[in-house]
Amino acid sequence: MAQCDWRERRRHVMSQARRIVVKVGSAVLAAEAGVDAAVVAGLARQIAGLVADGRKVLLVSSGAVAAGREVLGDRYDRTLLPHRQAASAIGQSRLMHAYDQEFARHGRIAAQVLLTRDDLDNRERYLNLRNTFATLFDLDAVPVVNENDSVAVSELVYGDNDCLGGLLVGAIGAELFVNLTSARGVFAENPDEHPGASPMEVIEDIAGLDLDAMCGAKTTLGTGGMYSKLLAARRVAQLGVPTLILAGREPGALTRALAGENVGTFVPAGCKPIPRRKFWLAYHHEPQGTLVVDDGAVRALREKGKSLLPAGIVDVAGDFSVGSMVRVASCAGESVGVGLSNYAAADLRKIMGLKSSRIAQVLGEAAYAEAVHRDNLLLDAAI
Repeated sequence: MAQCDWRERRRHVMSQARRIVVKVGSAVLAAEAGVDAAVVAGLARQIAGLVADGRKVLLVSSGAVAAGREVLGDRYDRTLLPHRQAASAIGQSRLMHAYDQEFARHGRIAAQVLLTRDDLDNRERYLNLRNTFATLFDLDAVPVVNENDSVAVSELVYGDNDCLGGLLVGAIGAELFVNLTSARGVFAENPDEHPGASPMEVIEDIAGLDLDAMCGAKTTLGTGGMYSKLLAARRVAQLGVPTLILAGREPGALTRALAGENVGTFVPAGCKPIPRRKFWLAYHHEPQGTLVVDDGAVRALREKGKSLLPAGIVDVAGDFSVGSMVRVASCAGESVGVGLSNYAAADLRKIMGLKSSRIAQVLGEAAYAEAVHRDNLLLDAAI
């Protein structure tokens, strides 16, 4: 794509996006004295301005654990999950109080929403959550969302708010995902090792990017790092939603970017958006096992849009039940996609490699001809 094309697309998105998810991380918000009041004030001022301009903004904010950790001081042990939960409980009220005060200065209401993965995994809760956000937007309130670390256990932790922000893009039908980070954007070279490096203006092929090779270690304050930001960008690109990765501590950067200034790194949307249902299936559930398939099955899935049949399966890893999310991988270990299994792991081991006509003979009945139906399968999932 020509350079002018992505610039024009960026200008169009920045001027026309009405629903926006903005995510801000701990590395942006935290200071030695807890939460940086100046950053919170600047962020609230910019978002209030966007709302006044008729935009609906959902803010995904980290920072609660960092705020609570500062209060606890030497008593805090980052290696213990209960300490992280306690720090979140202590810090969340302080963080939200700061947002309440700053949004009120601009005549806006901040609405706290705390989530765990279970809230989005459950379809009924997911739909209720969408209704809640719609009502808050109708009331011109700004939803401030964070992972509920104070009650989450290890199986329910998102791992970082980049993931949560990406999931909420689909939940509210956002047209733009803005990820505020401690860097000025995405760098092709490590700026610590190459002082003259400049942030990339655009990443046109996010799906083809080798994230493991490109991204370094996580930041010390946050849990995400650039890897999770690009992973989230790759996911929402599949929905047809672009991402802007922007310097969160740079004064007015969000306002300037939405006004058309070329700051940060722009990640365009994918050319063929996937259905929102497939997005929900793929990214709101953790894979419980892996189906290893032969080369013929890989070609059938990718080139012909077929379902996965038991005949193409050569190995089954994990112990999962009917309807579980599973990975689909090639014999070489390459990820092919994720999907919902029509059979439990134990039954798949009995019928793998067999034609569908033999399923009833082996299992006593043939509930499905497919191991994973194409309607419940997302190829090239960003897992």
